[in-house]
Amino acid sequence: MNQIYAFSALVGQDQMKLALILSVINPGLGGVLIRGEKGTAKSTAVRALTALLPEQEVMGDCRYGCDPDQSELWCDECRSRNSRERKPRKRPLVELPLGATEDRLLGSINLEEALVKGESRFEPGLLAEANRGLLYVDEVNLLDDHLVDSLLDAAAMGRNIVEREGVSVSHPARFTLIGTMNPEEGELRPQLLDRFGLCVEVRGLADPTKRQEVVRLRLEFEKDPEAFSARFRPAETELGLKIDEAAKRLPAVKLPDEAVLNAVRICLDLGVDGHRGDLTVIKTALTLAAWLGRDHPGPEDILIAAELALPHRMRRKPFQDVDFDVRNRLKEATLETP
Repeated sequence: MNQIYAFSALVGQDQMKLALILSVINPGLGGVLIRGEKGTAKSTAVRALTALLPEQEVMGDCRYGCDPDQSELWCDECRSRNSRERKPRKRPLVELPLGATEDRLLGSINLEEALVKGESRFEPGLLAEANRGLLYVDEVNLLDDHLVDSLLDAAAMGRNIVEREGVSVSHPARFTLIGTMNPEEGELRPQLLDRFGLCVEVRGLADPTKRQEVVRLRLEFEKDPEAFSARFRPAETELGLKIDEAAKRLPAVKLPDEAVLNAVRICLDLGVDGHRGDLTVIKTALTLAAWLGRDHPGPEDILIAAELALPHRMRRKPFQDVDFDVRNRLKEATLETP
């Protein structure tokens, strides 16, 4: 059995780790885009995060992994099924390859049954497999635009709707979307960039001490993966439980009027177009408060949320890179205000 590197063993990259944790606590954030050079643990972090998440209950024999306790989100098959059997499963991590077709992503008609039996049977795609889990797209900037559009539409609606060859199917597709990219290989269109809830940048560590720690831990993992996993298992278990508790706490977190005003002012000062940025900052701040065990977000939570939700939404000049220094931009905006 292949051992997965422990999330707790990742050195540095605190902003990336926080964004990933918040995105699984609250899938409604719209996922996270991780930008950075190769070899900065982007893929490792995604797979490690999935491994520490607790199991979830699904409806028995459901092709979409419906939640037994949320009947309003069931697929048509679960609604018509007499059995209410439950079974546990690990949170799925589905990886979308660059060469994937639209049929593979959305689902397609089973041609064999259509030809042999004359019946049109829907074969679920990757969106169905990812329901209530994570959908990971490496090098998302190299994916065909029409696939990215379909992906982001499903993520926003929480459902996948397929209508073709006389078949109309709608099934739940509520997943945490995680995309990684190297900006040197090309950018995402601004319209698609804005659809990702959070955006973080990762770079190679500049601290020699931390770089040495990365090397030592990786060599230790490669030498004896089982012993390495056992060493970090208590921390992984504790982290997984904390994520689960934060997700349960989230609905009870309150939103003060002052927090809304702070979020709106930050978005206005940074020249953020539309209202998606404001909403994402507020949702992120609420999720951060749940993660930290607070009953409402404070001013610092709003600032941290802005650092995660606004870099890719701030107004830029043509060919200007994404600016991740949100706090500095805020200081400049305040100084420029008459």
